[in-house]
Amino acid sequence: MSLETLGLSAELLLAVREQGYTEPTPIQAKAIPIVLAGEDVMAAAQTGTGKTAAFTLPLLHRLTQNAEPARSGRPVRALILTPTRELAAQVAENVASYAKHLPLTSTVVFGGVNINPQTSQLRRGVDILIATPGRLLDHAGQRNVDLSKVEILVLDEADRMLDMGFIHDIRKVMALLPEKSKRQNLLFSATFSGDIKRLANGLLNSPKMVEVATQNATADKIKQTIHPVDKIRKRELLSLLIRTNNWEQVLVFTRTKHGANRLAQQLEQDGLNTAAIHGNKSQGARTKALAGFKSGTVKVLIATDIAARGLDIDQLPHVVNYELPNVPEDYVHRIGRTGRAGREGEALSLVSPDEEKLLRDIERLLNTKLPRIVPEGFKASGIAPPPEPEHRGRPNNSRGRTSNSNSRTSSSSTSNNGARSSSSARSSTGPRSSGSNAGRTANGNGNGNGNINRSGNSASGNSVSGNTASGNSASGNSASGNSVSGNSASGNSVSGNRAPANSGNQRSGQSRQRSPRSANV
Repeated sequence: MSLETLGLSAELLLAVREQGYTEPTPIQAKAIPIVLAGEDVMAAAQTGTGKTAAFTLPLLHRLTQNAEPARSGRPVRALILTPTRELAAQVAENVASYAKHLPLTSTVVFGGVNINPQTSQLRRGVDILIATPGRLLDHAGQRNVDLSKVEILVLDEADRMLDMGFIHDIRKVMALLPEKSKRQNLLFSATFSGDIKRLANGLLNSPKMVEVATQNATADKIKQTIHPVDKIRKRELLSLLIRTNNWEQVLVFTRTKHGANRLAQQLEQDGLNTAAIHGNKSQGARTKALAGFKSGTVKVLIATDIAARGLDIDQLPHVVNYELPNVPEDYVHRIGRTGRAGREGEALSLVSPDEEKLLRDIERLLNTKLPRIVPEGFKASGIAPPPEPEHRGRPNNSRGRTSNSNSRTSSSSTSNNGARSSSSARSSTGPRSSGSNAGRTANGNGNGNGNINRSGNSASGNSVSGNTASGNSASGNSASGNSVSGNSASGNSVSGNRAPANSGNQRSGQSRQRSPRSANV
């Protein structure tokens, strides 16, 4: 079958040929005639099989059948919603390429960039608007865009768009559109769960279901391999695989933004040109990292699942799951970045013992057992490591200070050489470096004046929390009320003259201790 048999206009066929395509993919061959007929569509196909052209080409054809003359402030006629900025930018490029010979205008709006140029473009009027939901609602709130005349609505990567994290914004957008019976609705994605289908049925008008592969399937030409490995050795194995196999371009997925940053820094230390892309990066930084990866100046791109949807990297050979995703369907989207347009690709997953359940969920979704290969010298111990504490920001109380540890003891009149000790030791998940000045002792007159002795230069550098009982320090340094908690754990007293714990005007239990910080900070 050739594209000419699908009923597309001559201008569209010319634009497609200029892109180097002459035959439709299976999803295009099935979906384009239905869209041209004006039907609502819910289409599922493997990632990298041409879903974007499957809705863009017939959308452009329908809009040109009753094209309106260009005028300032004209309403949007077709709205394409995407879950991520990168996917929005990519769809916008495709729309512009296919519409180059048509009297239609298009633009894209998403967050992370200056809103003013977008506002100017929208107020001039566009036929086709590609947007992320959040920035679209910003423009709607400022009355920069009129959605009341939308003829065609497209939800790209529909499963994520309709997921609970997006559904509220989607419903707000729907309230700005004509009734669903007065517009054409198209949902395209690689995966659809049963719940998503039921939810989508409430947004569509008697949709036609189009599937060209088993639901949640992966492309046949992607070679999938599982490498069992201990969590603490994943970085070592990844670096070894890249260097020994001379990989020139590899996309690596992590579960967290902090994990992406940390891995990128570690691989840079290994001499690999690496960049990270995730939601905390500015749009400029994300665009720069992606451009460097596509051009080859960046060899390794570390990404969270924000990059798993819609990124089309030409002939990407390798995808690595450094950590398995929590949602099995995201595995399909991740590895779908390789093996696109019928090409071969390789997807590796580094699986530690604590991820075995996630792996079983993925295999259940795919209805297949993925092959395991244990790299030489990297046999997993089979023991899951303790979970890393999550970084949740500072506690609500001032800098996480508590009142019952690291006692601050004061005895201003107990002896000629009264000592005032102050502890500011921090408890941490990892050892602190030597010379941390964890505590100070002032030895001199009863008023606390005297020489300052800075301690904290222990061999290990680990602070010892000094919980007190009736004013007695339990730090392990001294049993006196004048001991300094937060110094070395060697048990050596760092106080001046010892004084009974209950003498003088000693105040105990009024210490301030910083709460333990996560190792992920």
